[in-house]
This record gives sequence, structure tokens and C-alpha cells, in this order.
Amino acid sequence: MQAILILLTVGMLIGTWVASGIVPAMIFYGLKILSPGIFLVATCLICAIVSLATGSSWTTAATVGIALIGVGSGLGISLPIVAGAIISGAYFGDKMSPLSDTTNLAPAMAGSTLFDHIRHMIYTTGPSLIIALILYGIIGASYAGKELDMTQINEILDGLAANFYISPLLLIPPVLVILMVVFKIPALPGLFGGVVLGAIFAMVFQGAALGDMFYATYEGFKPDTGMEFLDNLLERGGLEGMYYTVALILCAMTMGGVLDTTGMLKTLAAKLLERAQSTGSLVAVTLATCIVTNIVAADQYLSIVVPGRMYKQVYEDRRLKPKNLSRALEDSGTLTSALVPWNTCGSYMYSVLGVYPLAYLPFAFLNLINPFVSLFYGITGITMEKMTEEEYQEVLKQREIASMVV
Repeated sequence: MQAILILLTVGMLIGTWVASGIVPAMIFYGLKILSPGIFLVATCLICAIVSLATGSSWTTAATVGIALIGVGSGLGISLPIVAGAIISGAYFGDKMSPLSDTTNLAPAMAGSTLFDHIRHMIYTTGPSLIIALILYGIIGASYAGKELDMTQINEILDGLAANFYISPLLLIPPVLVILMVVFKIPALPGLFGGVVLGAIFAMVFQGAALGDMFYATYEGFKPDTGMEFLDNLLERGGLEGMYYTVALILCAMTMGGVLDTTGMLKTLAAKLLERAQSTGSLVAVTLATCIVTNIVAADQYLSIVVPGRMYKQVYEDRRLKPKNLSRALEDSGTLTSALVPWNTCGSYMYSVLGVYPLAYLPFAFLNLINPFVSLFYGITGITMEKMTEEEYQEVLKQREIASMVV
């Protein structure tokens, strides 16, 4: 229930943040950092910023990603390399943004909390991004002297400036949300505070009416900029936009209940875990299961839901905090989905970027590196936080209550 409430609040947050100009301002300043000498690095960072702002790798790739593909083509840079940088940045934001559905789904399946999950992912995703940026910098150094065609980027910048009041002040709410993560403010009040701030900023900076804010929280923001690609980028949010993911969670709970009660999950997990005696091997099995699910089931959500249900109790019984499992689910399930051509994510990226997944796969550095960083932490035990005895007894108590309900 908490995960569902958070998702619905996130939908409201996105609607008000787009209407207030907060998301447009983040996109605007993100595009401003583009420079010929560091095009690939800038591409990855821009997509990371936009995806953090929108919580959607798909939207990022279909809008800013398309523009960057055009710029890269004009520079003569290999399109698979450009697409790899776009995918890396887009999935960094998708993985780390509290607005992302997968970022909410993973802790819901593992029994963690949203902000604990995000903080824990910094240990694996942060180093992975740094390594990816270094590699993009090395590859992109050979393009430093070429002239950059800013036509498509300038169209986005001009469109944003013409339809929104853009100011650094609009970055205050995102900064406050980051501070809430740092200071461990509970997710629901923190995110709802962001909704209120978004509505206030929309009325103060964009001249929106209070009634418009109620529409934005329920139906999402419906822009009419006169520029189709910009409308596609900004048409986001609202309670309605989260109904699909909420329905997915309810279906996952139902499926998980059937799999648990019939003993299917226990049987399958037992076979897979026969040789997973250490924490490192448990993490390895989790990562591998997510990747195989992405390949076999061809859906990103299932790669989080199914392994999450399979290994939740195993992590608990080994005294590993739920955020260890939720991190492993995203480190592999979320990030490898775009690398499989027949997966929903891989096929979508091919349709919008025009680059086949197996072509950009070697250059999607973040997506390739992150699972190995996660495995390294599992083997070494670094950041693999353990439960206290009191926390484990509370877990056992909750299991007993659940079994009585069943």
C-alpha cells in the first residue's frame, strides 16, 4: 500500500513540476552544458539530467535522445557510440530518480523504502557512471576539433524559453527533494511536500491558476507549445499516468501469492541457491536471474517482480537488509533490459533511436559496468548492510501475521 501511495504521489509531483517549469528548467540547463570537445560525455550527462527530471528513460530517448542522435550524426560520430551514451545517461536517471516507476517498484518487491533504496544505489551507480564518463571522454577526445550543429538543440531551448519562465530559482524544489533523501525524511510526506512546492511555483512563476494545478495532479500536464517533439517531452505526470504501474503491482502481488502458496518459488529458488552459500554468490544468482528474466520474459518489470519475490525471504534469512535486494534488482533488471533486442525496452530504443540494441550494446557502458560493480560489492561485502537481531525478529513477526491472514 505504501508503494502504491508513493507512486500516486509521484504522478502528482511530475504533473506539478512540469507545469511549474521545474522540469523544463532542468532540461534547459542540462542542454546548455553541450560542448563539441566533450560531446559524448555531455550527451550522457544531459540524458541523465533529463531522465532524473522526468523519471523516464523512454521519454528521454524519444525526445532529447533523438536530437542528440542528429547532432552526433552531423559531427560524424558513430551512431552506436552516441546511442550508447544516450542509453547510459537515460538509464542512470531512470534508475536513480524517485519519479521512476522501476525505482518505486524494486523496493516495493524487496520490502525496502524508496529513499533507502536510492541512497543504497549510489554506491554502485555512482562509480559506474564515473567509469562510463571516463570512457566516453577517451572516445570523444578525437572529435574535439569538430564544429557542433546546434540546430535541433536550439529548437528545444527556444521552445522552452518561449513557453516557460526559466530561472535558477526553479531548481530549488529538486534540491530540497535531494536534501530530504540525505536527511532520511519519509518518502510520502517528502514527496507530497514537493507536490505543494510545485503547485506554488507554478502559480508564482508561470502564472498558473489553482484549478490548473488540480488538473495537473490528476491528468498530468498537457502542454500546447506548438512543437510536437517538445509536447511529447513535457506531457507527463498525473495520477492517471501511474494507474498502469499500480495495476502491475497489484497483479504482481496476486501472482506472487500464488507462486508462494503453491511452493513454486521456493522450489525454484532452492535449486538456484544450492550453490549460493555466500553473500557474493547470492548476489550473483540474483543478478543472473534478473538478466535471464529480461531475456526470456522480455519485460523489464517482470525482471524486477519475479526475482524480487523469489529471493526476498532468502535475503531476510541471511540477515541482509531489503535494500540490498532492491539494489541488485535494479543493478541488473532495470539496466540490462535495453540491451536485449526483443525486450520491450530494447525494441523501444531501437524504434526511437534507429540503432539496433546489439550495435549500441558495447557502448552502453553504464548498463554493462553496473552489474559487475554490484557483484564486486556482493563478493567483498562492502555496503552489504546486515539486519540487527531486533530487525530480523520484526521480519519474522510480520511473516507470522501474513501467514495468519492467508
